[in-house]
Amino acid sequence: MDNRLVLYNTLTRKKEKFEPLNPPFVGMYVCGPTVYSDVHLGNCRTFVSFDLIFRYLTHLGYKVRYVRNITDAGHLEGDNDEGDDKFAKKAKLERLEPMEIVQKYTLGFHEVLRLFNTLPPSIEPTATGHISEQIEMVKKIIEQGYAYEVNGTVYFDVEKYVKEYDYTILTNRKLDDLLNNTRELNGQDEKRGRLDFALWIKAKPEHIMRWPSPWGVGFPGWHIECSAMSSKYLGDQFDIHGGGMDLAATHHTNEIAQSQACNHMQPAKYWMHTNMLTVNGTRMSKSAGNGFLPHELFSGSHPLLERGYSPMAVRFFMLQAHYRSTLDFSNEALEAADKGYRRLMNAMALLPKLNATAKNTEIKVDELKARCYAAMDDDFNSPVLIAELFDAVRIINSAYDGKLTLDEPSLVSLRTLMQDFVHGVLGLVDDNTGSDDFEKLMDVVISLRNEAKHSKDYTTSDRIREGLSSIGIQLKDSKDGTLWNKI
Repeated sequence: MDNRLVLYNTLTRKKEKFEPLNPPFVGMYVCGPTVYSDVHLGNCRTFVSFDLIFRYLTHLGYKVRYVRNITDAGHLEGDNDEGDDKFAKKAKLERLEPMEIVQKYTLGFHEVLRLFNTLPPSIEPTATGHISEQIEMVKKIIEQGYAYEVNGTVYFDVEKYVKEYDYTILTNRKLDDLLNNTRELNGQDEKRGRLDFALWIKAKPEHIMRWPSPWGVGFPGWHIECSAMSSKYLGDQFDIHGGGMDLAATHHTNEIAQSQACNHMQPAKYWMHTNMLTVNGTRMSKSAGNGFLPHELFSGSHPLLERGYSPMAVRFFMLQAHYRSTLDFSNEALEAADKGYRRLMNAMALLPKLNATAKNTEIKVDELKARCYAAMDDDFNSPVLIAELFDAVRIINSAYDGKLTLDEPSLVSLRTLMQDFVHGVLGLVDDNTGSDDFEKLMDVVISLRNEAKHSKDYTTSDRIREGLSSIGIQLKDSKDGTLWNKI
C-alpha cells in the first residue's frame, strides 16, 4: 500500500488522500435498507458502488471491516418522526408478525444482492438487535446536556447543539434556511425547537414494536440506530461512512450531531455518497410512474422497458457511471451496456485459449496495469477503469485473430490483470455462457458441424454456423480446432 488512493469527502467537499486511522485496518459503515418492502434500484446502486469500494480496498491489501445495517425497528413515515410505523402497518394488513415482514424482505434483499454478485459485509447488524446500545447512547446524550425527555419521548436539542458545533457541516446549508423550511411549532408540539428530532419515541397503545426504557415503553428514532451500531463495531471514530446522497441532509446530519454530542468527535473521517437515479432524464420515483424494481429490470416486465437485462449486465451498466454521477436509465443505454458487457466477457473467455510466443509485439501490459490502478486510485473511477480494460479487450481479440503476438510474461501479466480487475474489483462474472451445461452443449454442436464438414456436407455445416450466428454465437476455425464466442 503506497497511499496513492484519493477519494471525495462530502464533509470537506473536496478530494483527499486516503489515510486510514489505523492502517492497514479500515472501518467502513454503509446505511443499509429498511426492510418493509422490496429493495429499490437506488439502494442497489449504492450497495453495488460500495461493493466496488470494498473490493478495491481489499485488493490493495487493507483489512476492511465492512458494516452494513438492516433497519427493522419501525422506520417512520418522513424524517420528522411522524406517522404510523411502516412495519406495523404492513403486518396488520397482511396479518403477520412484524418480524415475518422483516424476514421476508431481508431474504429478498440478500437474494437481489447475490444476483448482483456483491460480497457480503463483514457484519450486518439489525436495529432490533441493538436496542440496549441505542438506549445507552440516548442516556449518555441526555447526560451531556444535548437531549431532553417529554412525556416518554426523548428529543435531541439542536438549538443547544448549534451553540457549540456546526449542525450543517455535512451539507454546508444555512441554519436559517433549514428553520425557514421547517413548520412552526404549535401549542400541542412537545419539541422545544423546530429542528429537534426524536431519539426515543413513546409507543402508542396500538404500536406493535415496543421496548422498555428509562423513559417508558417505546422504540428508537431512525437516526440513533446507525450511531449506536457504528460506534459498537467500528469505534467512536472510524474511516468511511457511506450511503445515498438522499441521506446526507437529514439522516447523516443527525448522525453526526448525535455522535458529536455523545463522544465529542466526528464519527467518520470520510463521508461518501452515491448519486441519484434518473429514467430518460427524469428523476426515478414511484409517483412519476418511472420507478422499477430489480426483478422488473431483469424480466423486462415494466412498461418502460423494451426487454429484460441480466443482473451482470445491469451491474456493468451501473459501474459505467462514476458513483458520484447521476445514473440515467434508458433502453438505449441498457442495450449499449449489455453489448459492452458481452464484449468484455467474450474477451475473458478467449484469454485461456491464447498461446504465448517467443516474440512479443510492442504491448506494454505494465503500462496498461498502471493506468487501471490510476483510475481506481482517483476516487474509485470505474468508468475510466472500464475504458482501460477495453484496451485490453482489443489486445486479446487481436492476439486471438493472430494480428499480434504475446510472449509468456506479457500473457501471464495480461491474464492476471483481467482476473484482478474484471472479476476481482468490478465483480463481473459471465452469467450467460459460463455454465458447464452450456459448454457441453456447444461441444456437441461443434462436433456435429465437424462431422458434417468431414462428410463434405457443407450445406449442414453452413446452416449450423449461420444458426449459431443468428443467436449471437460466432465460430472460428483454427489450427487448434473450432472455437466459439458470444458476439
